[in-house]
Amino acid sequence: MSDFDLSQALDSSSDSDETECESRCFIMTEVQEEIIRLHEGLDLVVSRNPITLKSVTTLLMAVNRMNGALTRCGRGLSNGELCSAIMESLVTETIITMTERSSADLKRRFLRMSSEEVCTLCDISQKDIVQTSGDIKLQAITLKGGNTERKVSFKVAKYLPSVSPGDSLTVLLSLSNNQHICCSMEDGKAVLKLEECCKQKLLNISADEDMDRFLFYKKTEGVSLNTFESVKCGGWFISTSCEGENQPVEMCKVDAAQRLTYFKEN
Repeated sequence: MSDFDLSQALDSSSDSDETECESRCFIMTEVQEEIIRLHEGLDLVVSRNPITLKSVTTLLMAVNRMNGALTRCGRGLSNGELCSAIMESLVTETIITMTERSSADLKRRFLRMSSEEVCTLCDISQKDIVQTSGDIKLQAITLKGGNTERKVSFKVAKYLPSVSPGDSLTVLLSLSNNQHICCSMEDGKAVLKLEECCKQKLLNISADEDMDRFLFYKKTEGVSLNTFESVKCGGWFISTSCEGENQPVEMCKVDAAQRLTYFKEN
């Protein structure tokens, strides 16, 4: 690091004389005492904090940006123009954190209770949840007259621990043909599917075996409004579209526009 010349990383133009270049550039060994003259009346004073590769990189980026901004503005800058040039040169650091499920989450186990309920679901706009013949997806449709038999009858099984975050119940939603609603992340988005799975495998569900994709937190609000949040994909809810008919039932964030996340049981 002591042999690295900061001037190598700064932009220079052919019409800049050697004196001007030297006034703006310096050797790393002298960084703690240097004053860099960027422009007439504008100097960059380097602090005496310990030097790190990160701080040097940030400094290089800021100086290059500031030089570019001053060159575009020309000489005779007003205070406002000078302030704008400095603001353009600011370096913003963005930290991206990759989060993983904690070991406590992966060790969670859910035990199926013996009792289960049977119900149909409709959203708050009175669209019923149906499944067309041979389709692997659910849809939301407003049924009229004698078409009520098209409603999907869900078997709702409860799991222990029965009380989950927010006083919600942990449940499994099954269809009569041994299909179950499940939720998994794909390309950063939670995707709802219907998947076949034998009941034996669902008696004791472990998060580290990826079987918690079949579970949802059912929370009741008011008299009879329910939401279903994925256990595996926290913050994602079963939802229907409030735009038109025959739209698929999908997962969404709680504040997603044009999506309905509240359901009534019948």
